[in-house]
Amino acid sequence: MEKVSKSESLRYFTSRPRGSQIGAWVSEQSRAINSRGLLEQKVAEMKRRFKDGAIPLPDFWGGYRVVPERIEFWQGRPSRLHDRFEYVRQDDGWHIDRLQP
Repeated sequence: MEKVSKSESLRYFTSRPRGSQIGAWVSEQSRAINSRGLLEQKVAEMKRRFKDGAIPLPDFWGGYRVVPERIEFWQGRPSRLHDRFEYVRQDDGWHIDRLQP
């Protein structure tokens, strides 16, 4: 995993719809809130605050990129004879093996 740069966060943020940008300013993601009305009140406040012009990237907003080295996919089959595929990152791409269940 790696944190994305501020410039990449800004590019992504500005590509999102205006409502999603306002939602980024409003939501304290995954924290409890007392009511939906409070959330809608915060949205209205941000719409007034940013009514003119572009919405700036919040200082607290950004992302992480997951850079896997290995991924395994399972597809359930009868009698435990599942299909399993393992993808392992190599310099030239992905090496894929079918694994026994």
